[in-house]
Amino acid sequence: QVQLVESGGGLVQAGGSLRLSCVASGRTFSIYSMGWFRQAPGKEREFVAAINWSGAITYYAGSVKGRFTISRVNAKNTVYLQMNSLNLEDTAVYYCAASSTYRNIQVIAASYDVWGQGTQVTVSS
Repeated sequence: QVQLVESGGGLVQAGGSLRLSCVASGRTFSIYSMGWFRQAPGKEREFVAAINWSGAITYYAGSVKGRFTISRVNAKNTVYLQMNSLNLEDTAVYYCAASSTYRNIQVIAASYDVWGQGTQVTVSS
């Protein structure tokens, strides 16, 4: 079972960029599909982006498509979320997740069985 540690969150002005990183422990990272979710205050956790085991296939929520990019470097056990053109609605705690069951894209939180602790992203006007 892998463990996930996110980093890269912080405070950024609207229109700015951040890159989140998620480092996984364990030697089987390359077989996991990975995803990013976020949860804003008072709201349910929502899907942001997902990537398959090889990194060849990605999928995005409509609200971030064209602004966010998910990628992974299996040799570094790391998945990234590059976030550009951030707006106030992007403010949330961002979570990295791994699925040990599925190798392909998963958009439902229940498909993921390992979660990171979360990293706060705050966008100011």
